Amino acid sequence: MRPKILCISFSDIRADARVLRQLDILAEFGDVTTLGYGDKPDGAADHLRIDSALPSLPQTLTGVALLAVRSFGRLELAAPAVRSAADLAAGRTFDLVVANEARALPLAHHLAAGAPVWGDMHEWAPEERVHVLSWRLLIKPFMRYICAKYLPRTQAVTVVNDSIARLYEHEFGCATATVRNARPFEQLSPSLGSPDTIRLVHSGAAVPGRNLEGMIQAVNLLGPGYSLDFYLVPARDGGKYLRSLESLASGPNKVTFHPPVSPAALPGVLNGYDIGIFSLPPRTRNHALMLPNKFFDFVQARLAIVFSPSVETTRLIEQFDLGAVTEDFSAESLARTLQQFDSSRIAACKANAHSAALELSSKIDEEAEREILRRLLPQA
Repeated sequence: MRPKILCISFSDIRADARVLRQLDILAEFGDVTTLGYGDKPDGAADHLRIDSALPSLPQTLTGVALLAVRSFGRLELAAPAVRSAADLAAGRTFDLVVANEARALPLAHHLAAGAPVWGDMHEWAPEERVHVLSWRLLIKPFMRYICAKYLPRTQAVTVVNDSIARLYEHEFGCATATVRNARPFEQLSPSLGSPDTIRLVHSGAAVPGRNLEGMIQAVNLLGPGYSLDFYLVPARDGGKYLRSLESLASGPNKVTFHPPVSPAALPGVLNGYDIGIFSLPPRTRNHALMLPNKFFDFVQARLAIVFSPSVETTRLIEQFDLGAVTEDFSAESLARTLQQFDSSRIAACKANAHSAALELSSKIDEEAEREILRRLLPQA
């Protein structure tokens, strides 16, 4: 009988590229039940759906009061989505439980009932949204409590890059493995440039704090001959933030908002553009140490890349000569950097992305995950 694996993610897994890649590897080793928002993802044998209206943090009046007095032990399973998830999975047994992000760790250990737990922390949990005052005052201490309590008893811990791995090892004393947000190798070639327009593109989530406004401002500072296309997953706000972005896009250059594209289809869609862009001021340590999905999406799409400064992305852009890094995080700096690109430089960077695409694919990351599963599921 194949092992039974539970994969918890408080996200819409069908739109969560990292968890979808994780699910593909999990399915090699057992029958996977997913527990999260949205519809059943491909690759799952079963799916337990949480109502998307339920928050995964204790954002009730009682929850906020308990956060304020640091009564964290009473909050571990108190968030509405966590309570619902516990009820949905009650009575089931699993050979392995995977928790995506720190907020899922208490539930994972509760449902594991002694089975091994793999905690994929993704990024640095205590500072996920530390630029928001309520997070900094209430949620950050709760995340530190969860990490300090549960990471030492979690049999495998993974993160998105080596810089964040060192943070967990230093702060919580846990051994970690790096599983980047790299995606599988794509059989694509660089597209030919347009003779009269440099086509800029950005893909990701339409949520506040991602500096999407700055990218719109930058393209509006450029002279003629530039366009910017967005492929954005709407926030859980009924599209309010996305509409506010659309209202900013009234400058001289063409800014177009497209419906979101599935993670599997994204490189093929992005391949028709010239430069993938992202500028994110380091308001948190996660911002400063970012190595996001979109970086690897742009590489597999064979695009030139322009990012703002960050330890991990700057190293790779420079190592493989993929594009350029802005001087700072301003819209003006992004515009100045983009103006350095002509058709020949874009073609050269696209060619370099093509040469690096295999090395920057998910091959080594998938093997790191398989090694964890061989260790935690020796019978598989």
